[in-house]
Amino acid sequence: MASPIHQQPVIVVGASLVGLSAALCLRSLNVPTIVLEKHSGISQHPRAIGFTSRTMEIYRSLGLENKDPAPENFKLERAHIESLTGTWHNHSLWSDTERGSKAKEPQSKDAPLSKPKKVYSVERPSAIPQDKLEPMLEALALRSGADIRRKWTVSQVEQNEDGVIVTATDGNGMKQTVHGSYLIAADGNRSTVRELLQIPRHGRGYMQTLSSVLFRAPLEQWTRGISQFDINQPELQAFMASYSDGRWALMFKDSIDRDESSLRAAIFKAVGATDFPLEILTTGRWELTALVADTFQQGRVFLAGDAAHTLPPNRGGYGANTGIHDVHNLAWKLATVLSGQASPELLDTYDTERRPVALLRHDQIFVRADYKIHLDAATPVGEKIDDDAMEFGQIYVSDAIIGADEHLPRAKKPDEWAGQPGTHIPHLWLLRQGVKIPIIDLLERGTWILLAESGSEAWRDAVEFVNENSSVPLKCFSLGEEVQLFDPSDFQKFFGVSDSGAALIRPDGYIAWRAEEVPSNAGQLLQEAFSRVSFSC
Repeated sequence: MASPIHQQPVIVVGASLVGLSAALCLRSLNVPTIVLEKHSGISQHPRAIGFTSRTMEIYRSLGLENKDPAPENFKLERAHIESLTGTWHNHSLWSDTERGSKAKEPQSKDAPLSKPKKVYSVERPSAIPQDKLEPMLEALALRSGADIRRKWTVSQVEQNEDGVIVTATDGNGMKQTVHGSYLIAADGNRSTVRELLQIPRHGRGYMQTLSSVLFRAPLEQWTRGISQFDINQPELQAFMASYSDGRWALMFKDSIDRDESSLRAAIFKAVGATDFPLEILTTGRWELTALVADTFQQGRVFLAGDAAHTLPPNRGGYGANTGIHDVHNLAWKLATVLSGQASPELLDTYDTERRPVALLRHDQIFVRADYKIHLDAATPVGEKIDDDAMEFGQIYVSDAIIGADEHLPRAKKPDEWAGQPGTHIPHLWLLRQGVKIPIIDLLERGTWILLAESGSEAWRDAVEFVNENSSVPLKCFSLGEEVQLFDPSDFQKFFGVSDSGAALIRPDGYIAWRAEEVPSNAGQLLQEAFSRVSFSC
């Protein structure tokens, strides 16, 4: 086994949602981590709200409990109204491309029952606001040993064959240098690191500048259980959303500067009433932009989150969630390379895997109702892809995957993939020592696993052979022995293999390779596949 090379930490620039998630992912894998953030504290504005099931699976693996799950059968609806107390025109679900009437026809008792919605995750989405999530992430990262330095402003980034050198000004105005093995730029849409490296971006681009006001008011009596509203009046075009904690954001579809008196008047217009207590908390201004960097990697520097892809707020939550998934993909690869177990070429698969995800999400935003008005007709973006497919079924095609190529669809539902290499491990329930667990709980931090059915001694022997000849450890789970299936046919159905087949799962839960049945030379075949996808030294 090659000797470890991580004498230097990984440097993360940016301590917002994605930067803190990167620090937590790295520290969970025992990677020394320094985070540099130019701001003194967490933003007062809640910003993102709504974190997807896939994101909450990642946080679950990092020890962050989902304390604000969406209720079962929850439907996020948006009402199109004159005002809360005025005319309600219609409503739409977050995934709809067309609006529909709020009224529903009564269902006949003889009408067929609708099929229950398929469940693709053990976790439900979370409604926690970003300004409440970030302190939780920071506390966990600090507890795990991350070095977070606030009021440090980066001015220069250099790199060589040995590492990266960051020049920054600290909170006392002193110029400092920080040495690291690699750098993750999670410093937002106006990323200093990306601009220093002169990495261009392309996409729909700038659309408009918007302004907003965050306020506190008891409006629940008028909301009818809905939390998002499009306000349409001759003198007020706006979007209003609840953070479910008494706070609301009113987002104007213009960039006009408004004083407090004008802001209060606009809020009263949106509500259609004035007889309620109102506290204005803060205001904001931001650009509606859609851009994706031409590369997510330059040498030892990696872009993540808004630094890599600026995706406008949408009902699929593509912006913040995509960034969190970026760093989850990258962290285990950095840890494996820094430990000396894998060659640095493994890191090249970060751009190969994550950039197509961002590009597809960029395009899918503009085939959905909220952004069709901004669609650039000269740049066709294709047909709308099912929301479950976008959330759970986007595929990776890279040198770290065997059995996936560019001819496959970019996304399908997990049950349609049925264990296709390059897709995330499908959701199913198991029994371990009499306790019901989701299959993702088999994933141990930084560990590769081979799944096979009970009685597959050939696969156990193959894993032992691999461990004798590889620097990267591999663990075998025999379904039916260490863990039991609820339905004996589940493994074959969910993974597309026979009862003697096997599936190789990466530390991030993605299927790297599968064998439909056990071959006579299982050890050699598994060794060749594992060496290729793990880039083991």
